[in-house]
Amino acid sequence: MRTIRNRLIVIAGLALLSAWLLLPKNVTQRVRDATSGRMKDTTVRRVPINLGLDLQGGIHLALEVDQSKGPVPDCADAIQRAERVVRSRIDQFGTTEPVVQIVGRCRLVVELAGEKDPARAKSIIQRTAFLEFRITDMQNRFRDALGEIDQALRAAGVQAPGQAGGGAANVAQLFGSDTSKGKKGKAAKGKAQKDTTGLNVPGPLSSLLFQGSLPGEYLVPEEQAPAAESLLARPEVRRLIPRGLELKWGTEVASRGARAYRALYAVEDRPIITGEELEKATARRDQMTNQSVVDFTLSRRGGRVFERETGRHVNHYMAIILDDRVQGQPPIIKGQIGQHGLIELGSKPLQDAQDLALVLRAGALPAPLTIVEERSIGPSLGQDSIKDGIHAGIVGVALVVLIMVIYYRMSGVLAVAALTLYVLFTLAWLAGFGFTLTLPGLAGLVLSVGIAVDANVLIFERIREELQHGKLVRTAVDEGFKHAMSAIIDSNVSTMLTAFILYLVGTGPVQGFAITLIIGIAASMVTAIYVVRTFYMIWLLRRPDMATLSV
Repeated sequence: MRTIRNRLIVIAGLALLSAWLLLPKNVTQRVRDATSGRMKDTTVRRVPINLGLDLQGGIHLALEVDQSKGPVPDCADAIQRAERVVRSRIDQFGTTEPVVQIVGRCRLVVELAGEKDPARAKSIIQRTAFLEFRITDMQNRFRDALGEIDQALRAAGVQAPGQAGGGAANVAQLFGSDTSKGKKGKAAKGKAQKDTTGLNVPGPLSSLLFQGSLPGEYLVPEEQAPAAESLLARPEVRRLIPRGLELKWGTEVASRGARAYRALYAVEDRPIITGEELEKATARRDQMTNQSVVDFTLSRRGGRVFERETGRHVNHYMAIILDDRVQGQPPIIKGQIGQHGLIELGSKPLQDAQDLALVLRAGALPAPLTIVEERSIGPSLGQDSIKDGIHAGIVGVALVVLIMVIYYRMSGVLAVAALTLYVLFTLAWLAGFGFTLTLPGLAGLVLSVGIAVDANVLIFERIREELQHGKLVRTAVDEGFKHAMSAIIDSNVSTMLTAFILYLVGTGPVQGFAITLIIGIAASMVTAIYVVRTFYMIWLLRRPDMATLSV
């Protein structure tokens, strides 16, 4: 009697623990506000079983090294290093149970189940996040070289936009009415070229550039930015850019009057420091200006270098370059800067600052990644998969229950009663260990139901053999469980080993099937061996004079 009571206490404890693990819990998740368009935190109650991409929807991305931006000698090595960086970013991104794995030699697969903002996720994954600090062209050497660049372009047969349409009138329109305001508002090269008629004619490149408000800054009309970029890429232009300078486009588009302008910066080609020395980055809202900023901390070595270099360039402008683009307008260096600094993002939302801090903390990708395959799975598809999986599971379990009850009668009823606990234990262990339930995982769950019943079949057949040899009911039950144990353990352990190998070498869906199968087998052994045996003990205690057994 004491043994039965102890067994019932253990079973009740497991059932209560499983029920507690399956209780809905408050979960904080980020969603986009319908009115403001910004991301905000919201609390929802959710059953703590993680659903896979095929059940709750999400995005599937296949990425490869982008060879168009320069050859990569060893794509396999680059994709392995990229996998570590992307995994670090995704872990900080907050997605539940993401899949980040290498497929083949040079392809990286990322699956984000339940992701509601695919554009933001793709931006975070693909950003190279290479950070540099460079001093702008304080001597305006690029501006002084524009005359020679224009002559080289004319010699190559390139004409200024103004020459193609209306000569001096168009030139005046390009320069605008701000020519009396010093350098600001004029073309970058103040000296206009003269043709044979004596009219001032702008050069092919200088006609597109207006001097900005600081040394090394030039403004290009937004509609003419592609033309300027095309000219800057020509070999005769690249050859004449002063040694030690590079041109970098800005990220922001400024409005002046009715026109929009994109910033172009001439900066030194040698950075004073890079993001390799960065140790920490956090986003916040500046209390004084209400701007989004990213505070960063450098290593000790990086802090010493940064302090020395900024001390040499006091009152100079420093461009903050991320992924080959200048972030905002370069700030002026007012004094030495040590280990701590900040990146101002102006009026950009705090979410952009948080994303920037995230990719800076995770580190730079070893090479740019391009998306070669993208699939978005809507939640409606996931709901259909859940319904189909549940229907298939119900039909399969119903057939198993029917056969067990008809063939084994009362013993079958005991096995079916244990199956309810088996389902409870399996789902609870999935939730407790944080595993993800996928559509193949549902198949594994139904399959493990058959495995659970299979263990009972082995036991019942052994009991039937012992009864046929004339043994008492209690003795037959004890012997049946004892002799069937080796076969049950052998078959279940071999199946678990197979599932474990599938988990190690398989991809996401295969891993989901393997995990559910392993947990289901473990739960089936508990219910088939321990729970059903307890039910038999209770039945025999209530019927001590029973001469035969319906098995």
